[in-house]
Formats: sequence, C-alpha cells, structure tokens
Amino acid sequence: MTKAPARPMRIAIIDDHVLFAESVALTLESEGYTVRRIDLSDPHATPATVLATAVRSAVQVVLLDLDLGRLGDGMRLISPLAAAGIGVVVVTGSGEMARRGECLRRGAKTVLVKTCPLHEVVATVRRARDGLTLMSPDERQALIALALQEREEVREIRTRLESLTRREMEVLGALMAGAAVREIARSSVVSEATVRTQVKSILAKMELTSQLAVVGAAYRVGWHPPQG
Repeated sequence: MTKAPARPMRIAIIDDHVLFAESVALTLESEGYTVRRIDLSDPHATPATVLATAVRSAVQVVLLDLDLGRLGDGMRLISPLAAAGIGVVVVTGSGEMARRGECLRRGAKTVLVKTCPLHEVVATVRRARDGLTLMSPDERQALIALALQEREEVREIRTRLESLTRREMEVLGALMAGAAVREIARSSVVSEATVRTQVKSILAKMELTSQLAVVGAAYRVGWHPPQG
C-alpha cells in the first residue's frame, strides 16, 4: 500500500513590514511550505483576532515580529500561541539580548534578528519541520537569565520611583522634559535651592548619582509623572 505524501507544513507570518513578510512568504512557498500572511492592515484587527486567526488556520509555526505597529507589542502573543501548540519563531529588528530572553521565557522556540540572511530563516523553519532544536540549551538559558535580571532591575526601579513624593515626581517629570533646575524653580515659584534639594532627594531615593541617570532609569521602565 502506497503511503500518502505528507502534507506541507503550514506557516503563518505575523509582521506589519509588508515587504519583509512577502519576501519571506515567497521564499518559503518556493520551498514547498503553505504560508499565510495574517493581515494586520485591517482596521478591525486586534491582537485577539490575530491570535484567533493563527489558531484557526491550524499552523504549526508562526514567524512573529515584536513591533506590530498600531497593534503594539507582539510579545504578548507568544505565550498564547505556544499554549496552543504552535512553534513561535520571533523575527525582530530588536537586538536587545534581555528582550530576546523574555521571548524565550514566554515560550518562543528561538529569536532571529531581521538583519540575518533570508536562508537562515528558511533553515530555522526547516529545523522546526524536522523536529530539531532551534538553539542550544546553554544559549537559551543564558538569554532567559538576562531577561530575569532585567525584570528584577525594572521592578527595583519602579519600587524606588513609587517612594518619591508627588512634588519629587513633578520635578522628575520636568527633568525628563528637558527643563533645567532654574526653569523648574521659576515655573514653580520657588527658589533654585529648594529645587536642588528636591533633586538631591530624588537621587538619594533612586540610589543614583546624576540627573541624567535618573532620567534614563525613568525612561527605561516607561514611567510617567502624575497628571493634574
């Protein structure tokens, strides 16, 4: 009895960079894969509808970008896709190692950068098709360790920011907007000495030694000053 030929692997591409997605899709189709580009330009598309489309399509592998334009951070799709039994290969323009580790921590099989050769993407899909590991355990664990370290550092920064008084938060917000101590004093109708004292208190609570470092820490965790 003749064995039925295996069905081609089904792949979905979730990426808002049309040229990149089309190039990858055409290359993979020429290799015999069935490829679906999930349309992110639909004004009604949401992360939930994108996820549902991928799952309903019964794909085995998803090539996922992290920057999905108006749909936001693609990282939040990794865990539900992996939970549905889909192999997630992140293909991103970000070279941040901790961010790559966070993708792996959430269940991605591997992370590729968009600057890699196209044949590397194809080779990765081929390895996924053949049930092979997509990266070494040591590299995977090292990247996940970086992600966990980053999460802890971010948590600590946020805890310190929460210890600031409302006035200190307002001063930090002004520093983030590029205002100098003199300008902050003038707009607040207080002396420069008062503002400098407030800045020193901010530095002490944040355990940092410069205004630049404090501003960088606040931006790092996406902090915003209180409104109103």
